[in-house]
Amino acid sequence: MHELSVTESVLEIACKHAQEAQAVRVTDIHLVIGRLSSIVDDSIQFYWNLISKDTLCEDARLHFTRTPAKLVCLDCQHQYQLVDELTPCPNCSSARIRVLSGDEFHLESIEIERE
Repeated sequence: MHELSVTESVLEIACKHAQEAQAVRVTDIHLVIGRLSSIVDDSIQFYWNLISKDTLCEDARLHFTRTPAKLVCLDCQHQYQLVDELTPCPNCSSARIRVLSGDEFHLESIEIERE
């Protein structure tokens, strides 16, 4: 259910920027979602179809870009990309790791039409 509030935020941001740009409608919305994020694309799309009706964003296409998870070992400073499940450092086997990227979720860009 947390996708509903996230989708509402995306709609609010997109509508605000579209109005500021004097758009007649939003055609495309590009979202970036990190691999470690719990956001589910299909849920976002489902809620989007419901809540965007009668707004500047109605019928806008959502585009999802998944970014890989990048980690750093806090013991040996080795940086690596997560391939499957969360695993210890492949260099020294330490479990002391920090996420550098891959847990993000943001609206990257919108495309609009003007009169």
